[in-house]
Amino acid sequence: MILDTIESALPEGLPESVSSDCKLQDILNKAVELLPELWKLAGSPQEAILSYRRALLYYWNLDTETTSKIEKEFAVFLLYSGCDASPPNLRSQVEESFVPRNNIEEAILLLLILLRKFAVKKIEWDPTIMYHLSFALSVSGEQRTLAHQVEELLPGIMERRERYSILALCYHGEGEEMIALNLLRNLLRNRGNPDRVLELLVASKICAKNMVCVEEGISYASRALSELHGRCNQMASVANHLQGILLSTQSRSVASDSERISKQSEALEMLEHAEKLTIERDPSIIFHLSLENAEQRKLDAALHHAKQLLKLEAGSSVRSYILLARILSAQKRFVDAENVINTALDQTGKWDQGELLRTKAKLQIAQGQLKNAIETYTRLLAIIQVRTKSLGAGKNLARNRRNSNRSLEMEAWHDLANVYTSLSQWRDAEVCLSKSKTLSPYSASRWHSTGLLYEAKGLHQEALKAFKAALDVEPNHVPSLVSTACVLRRLGSQSIPIIRTFLTDAIRLDKTNHSAWYNLGLLYKADPSSSVLEAAECFEAAAFLEDSAPVESFR
Repeated sequence: MILDTIESALPEGLPESVSSDCKLQDILNKAVELLPELWKLAGSPQEAILSYRRALLYYWNLDTETTSKIEKEFAVFLLYSGCDASPPNLRSQVEESFVPRNNIEEAILLLLILLRKFAVKKIEWDPTIMYHLSFALSVSGEQRTLAHQVEELLPGIMERRERYSILALCYHGEGEEMIALNLLRNLLRNRGNPDRVLELLVASKICAKNMVCVEEGISYASRALSELHGRCNQMASVANHLQGILLSTQSRSVASDSERISKQSEALEMLEHAEKLTIERDPSIIFHLSLENAEQRKLDAALHHAKQLLKLEAGSSVRSYILLARILSAQKRFVDAENVINTALDQTGKWDQGELLRTKAKLQIAQGQLKNAIETYTRLLAIIQVRTKSLGAGKNLARNRRNSNRSLEMEAWHDLANVYTSLSQWRDAEVCLSKSKTLSPYSASRWHSTGLLYEAKGLHQEALKAFKAALDVEPNHVPSLVSTACVLRRLGSQSIPIIRTFLTDAIRLDKTNHSAWYNLGLLYKADPSSSVLEAAECFEAAAFLEDSAPVESFR
């Protein structure tokens, strides 16, 4: 009643002549501040929101301290109340001025206003402003904006460790992994910082994505485990989980078989220990357990974990369905694998069906259903085209989704070209490859598919040029290494040691490539200087790997 009376009597706001120490002003300050709290106690969140806006938009002649307190309380209410606020209806505003569209945007605006007030020294520093702003910008995918806000803070406002940690998380969230890792390296070099477990785990996680930094990541995870001293099983579980992932990555780059087997065994042991330490089952740990067992061709164990994962997630993750289907395909249970994918398609929105459809097409190819596979790829490409057009510009999520769409579309065109090549439909294959070229003119996968087309036509020299072009783009492209060796062996234009080099390089990069082992066996068999035993060992490895090969790589 007090506020309604004042607002109707003085529609332009309180005159400046009203003294700040006047009794009326004191009453107004308290009334403006208390009204939103009363509406919250009354269980009327929308009225509380209107009261907050009324307090900030009407000229009540409030002091800076009171206004700032209201702005902060309003931002906190918008962020955590669980109530959707409709956009404010401003009676007068500058043309093209910003109007927040939702709770998060309005809260961010209020918190940025508070930061600006601190910057011009109108209010004292309140660290909770930065905490709430960090939450708001993080959930809205604006990590780079948050990083800029942290970087603009005056020196001494935020502790060095907290500043570096937040910045590292921001850049990690934006995909700027090396910037994040360098920030953490600077922080972790300082031995004076106790209890650095969080920073060590983040650094370890970043290293797990980069083959160059794997050993560094293992050392970070080991340091985290040593600093925990059994204090927190959940954190120890995370450290063991990351250690398992890193050891698995390291096992794929070691030279000797004995070392590779040792690393793989250690990786599984770490992942199993991580699972035991969790209070509740962690889907990510179960996923990597299934994946690691599958890559080591322990398919029964992999299938067991994959089924557990699907049950644990209640079918909410596309990648779990795909992993289960790939494991079933490695067991040559193609019909079961396709049924899994069909179930996933029924439960997944159209925009998220891309990888599922590609896997389904691969399963149809494995069963010799090439026409069905063509229809599936056509459906996949149509979805990608519509989805790409529907994505808005300027948002991180949209940018990431566009990149994913482009990669998936390109690989779909290559797969389709290979299907047409196998059907001797040269013109259709060429059209697919030209579509791919518009997406990425420099693609090792496209050059490889082009080489396969030339090879199918009997144009071996042209095929060889295409495979070499693929290796120029990506020197470690395993399919092109194997195909180059096959064409050279067929042409007989190169010495056996050169051909062997291509095949051994392919095996070094992918020890589960059955085609590389088979062709190496053929090479040993044709080489009088090689023993029959070497050829037999290669054929044996090829037979085992082909018998347990999925339609797509497990990873």
